[in-house]
Amino acid sequence: MTVAVHLLVGTTKGAFILTSTDRDVWDVSGPHCNGWTINHMAGDPDSGTLWAGGGGDWYGAGVWRSSDGGATWTLCKLSPGQMDEWAANDPDFAAMIGWEDTPALFDDLHSVWALHHAHGALWAGAKPGTLLKSTDGGLSWQRNDALADFEGREDWSPGGAGLTLHTIVTAPDDPGKIWLGISAAGVFASEDGGQSWERRNRLSNAEACKHHDHPAGPRDGQTGHCVHNMVRAPGSDLLYQQNHHGVWRSNDGGRHWDDITTGLPSTFGFPIVVDPNDPQVIWTLPLNGDSAGRYPPDAKAAVWMSRDGGDTWEATRDGLPQEHCFFTVLRQAMTTDRHKQAGVYFGTNTGSVFASTNGGTRWNEVARHLPTVLSVEAVEMG
Repeated sequence: MTVAVHLLVGTTKGAFILTSTDRDVWDVSGPHCNGWTINHMAGDPDSGTLWAGGGGDWYGAGVWRSSDGGATWTLCKLSPGQMDEWAANDPDFAAMIGWEDTPALFDDLHSVWALHHAHGALWAGAKPGTLLKSTDGGLSWQRNDALADFEGREDWSPGGAGLTLHTIVTAPDDPGKIWLGISAAGVFASEDGGQSWERRNRLSNAEACKHHDHPAGPRDGQTGHCVHNMVRAPGSDLLYQQNHHGVWRSNDGGRHWDDITTGLPSTFGFPIVVDPNDPQVIWTLPLNGDSAGRYPPDAKAAVWMSRDGGDTWEATRDGLPQEHCFFTVLRQAMTTDRHKQAGVYFGTNTGSVFASTNGGTRWNEVARHLPTVLSVEAVEMG
């Protein structure tokens, strides 16, 4: 059976799927999921099931599910939106949009921001700061009470997009280990499958990071709580984090963090990914600053790569626009596949998807003119 790479692309106008058997020529299908804003997608290569999570003020929150590779989709409604309120009170409007009065599972969720499938469970991160779990493939969901009742939760500060639980990381060899990224509450970790949680934002060298001018910068012995994205390296509890104010590495599962920003052209960016075959190889895409436009420095696109866990960095530019480039790459819009020579992929808010199959030595634009790309994930299946 031929195994293909499927890039699951979440956008502001539905889900798209890019498929290739050679990572050179790509077919594009979509939009899927009835034009919903899709913040994130996930796939199970064993069953072939795909999921797409998103929503917002109009639709409410929900997770779409496909068991046929994206040909058809069904929705699990998690919370109602303005559309439901209008339709419930206007039969003509309800008939026009084909609305069905389907009860939602919750009434206090705005949208789904993260999906993660591991150890037979599907996890979802929702706004505001909510963790959900499904053990039946996304047909039903339970709220994680330990995080919902976390002491001091009332003091969590939302990031620019609200209090979003956008990152879920697990350990392949230990189902009890889970890490979360919540903007702007920080990194949280569990050693018991989510029955209890602790914050993990401590600096390894607080004296060296005593003062930063930026309000999101490290202070009070912590990295700063506006974590943008986080990944776990293969085979260990080595974590990498792109923060609102720097890139960080933890060798002990987030108990201590080292600043590895030196060598990068800025402290601001959204995504970070790690090579699934080498824990020392990472890629990130710095932007010029949160209040300076949020585009590549000098309007020249570059993915920055480290081969030594962030001790040194090099820019990869071949195939990327080197003038008048003002796109943004968002927190979940960068990923890798699991080939021996890992493919690296990212999507832009201008609707392009770029791919490299040689570690960033050369980049190719494999899709363009999509809606704003919010996320890119790779799943390999027949």
